[in-house]
Amino acid sequence: MINLQKDNMNLSSLVIDWYKSQGRKNLPWRSNISPYRVWISEIMLQQTQVKTVIPYYERFLKEFPTLPSFMDATEDEVIALWSGLGFYRRARNIFKAKEIIKTEFKNKFPQKFEDLKLLPGIGESTAGAIMSIAYKKSYPILDANVKRVLSRYSSINEQSNSKRNKQLWEVSRDVTPANNIFEYTQGIMDLGATICKPKDPSCNFCPLNQICSSAFKTKEPLKAAKVLKIKPVKDINFTLAYTKNDFLLFKRNEKTFWDGLWLPSEYPRIHKIVKSKSSTQKNIQKKHKLTHLDLNLSISLLRYDKIFKVKTNIEHRWIRKSDIDSFGMPAPIKKIILSL
Repeated sequence: MINLQKDNMNLSSLVIDWYKSQGRKNLPWRSNISPYRVWISEIMLQQTQVKTVIPYYERFLKEFPTLPSFMDATEDEVIALWSGLGFYRRARNIFKAKEIIKTEFKNKFPQKFEDLKLLPGIGESTAGAIMSIAYKKSYPILDANVKRVLSRYSSINEQSNSKRNKQLWEVSRDVTPANNIFEYTQGIMDLGATICKPKDPSCNFCPLNQICSSAFKTKEPLKAAKVLKIKPVKDINFTLAYTKNDFLLFKRNEKTFWDGLWLPSEYPRIHKIVKSKSSTQKNIQKKHKLTHLDLNLSISLLRYDKIFKVKTNIEHRWIRKSDIDSFGMPAPIKKIILSL
């Protein structure tokens, strides 16, 4: 029988050795390491795969390569760089955290674990990752990949999420080493992402296969009758007023999807967008899938000879087509604008 108490000491050394020889050291956030760069990468990697994050991370760091260069960024600039990555609350949290760093930490990135946890978007695991990777301080982490490794290693099958997470945090604290914390943290995240995968884990290549309670035992669960999960569907009608070079967009200020992004008008009558005064009209239909919602978009395209004033207290502006990369907007809306 595997003695987990004894093997806890071996797990970290095995992970560290494996990372040194097999880890993904070529990822862009693993060079020129700084607390700022680690922070941006960790937030982007929440709920998003590495291959998707890489171009967004590189674009973000090209625009704002250092924390001082980021201090005067506007929320619109942050969200614009995020456009297409989804889960826009993360972008807004980065902006809010930046403002706190500016006002409460005098433009210096926090160096204490408890201070990091006060920043929007940073929980215990993200704070632990920043402390471990950027400052090389020994703190446990528990992202989705690490949860999978540790739950298999220790045979935790608790169905209650709260009880399961409590047990996993205990294991994570037990196996986190005092030394070589940088290599361990990167290594155990890589192990979950590339070897200990949700389906068909590569136990033959896993450095933990001699001490893991589930090695070579993980099987695909018996296929039960499929339960068709139907996501809610929302119909949205937009009116996009535009001229040869400018597009009328409104900043959404609702605590729902696309909050903080620039969109066409949803209320053309209130905004006095008169269809009869347009020179051409066209209507297009688009479907767009969100994680929790399917959208049916109906967009009325109204072209005008010149821009006009809009009476509303909602933040809005005529945006030149050449400037749309400076404004955060959903991918389907941006695609439509670029096609006109």
